[in-house]
Amino acid sequence: MPLSLEEQTRIDLAATFRIIAHLNMHEAVANHFSATVSADGKQFLLNPKWKHFSRIRASDLLLLDADDASSAERDDVDNTAWSIHGQIHQRLPEVKVVLHLHPVYTTAVACLAQPQIPPIDQNTARYFNRVAVDELYGGMADTVAEGARLASLLGDKSRLLMGNHGVMVTAPTIGEAFDDIWTLERACQILVTAWSTGQPLKLLDDEVAEKTARAWTKITDFSQRHFEEMKELMIQQDPSVLD
Repeated sequence: MPLSLEEQTRIDLAATFRIIAHLNMHEAVANHFSATVSADGKQFLLNPKWKHFSRIRASDLLLLDADDASSAERDDVDNTAWSIHGQIHQRLPEVKVVLHLHPVYTTAVACLAQPQIPPIDQNTARYFNRVAVDELYGGMADTVAEGARLASLLGDKSRLLMGNHGVMVTAPTIGEAFDDIWTLERACQILVTAWSTGQPLKLLDDEVAEKTARAWTKITDFSQRHFEEMKELMIQQDPSVLD
């Protein structure tokens, strides 16, 4: 019997936490992911407060409603997670998946005086003119107003480079979101490594960078397959992710 949307989403999102831990892109019990399970985008799954990414199971994920403000009072809901994800799913129903992380290289780039991802290779070119930037970090994002502000910054983009903070990626599917945030971290690792040589960067010209970025949008099947392979690896290592 086929799994319901919620059942499949629980498995896929739980696997994503395990994958991110496996890749050492996590902050242990901090950071948060969400994915919607209703047609209107208001009901969504979220990781419980302060549970290590490497231990999250499908059944651990919380089912919340973006219109239910009482969720902020629950002991198992992190304030910053609710503020950010609750507001995005309330205000941007077209967004189905939200991943928020503080990965080392992407966060390093976010901490520059001018946060940017110049196109120097195929990975960095994926983000050419396609990343919104927030340069007004004011502390923990633990208020509805701050969550609303972050949601408004996305505009027509699906990624937000959060200055002095980290990164947020949104996508229509969990597979696309995972591949996107993984490639973004990889791109920033390449960029930071290139900067560390002290040599001038050789930038791709705008036409080539734009062509490459457009090509990335045409291979969502690649992103999904990347995710499915990583998910299978996590299930093989520890089937409890399915519980």
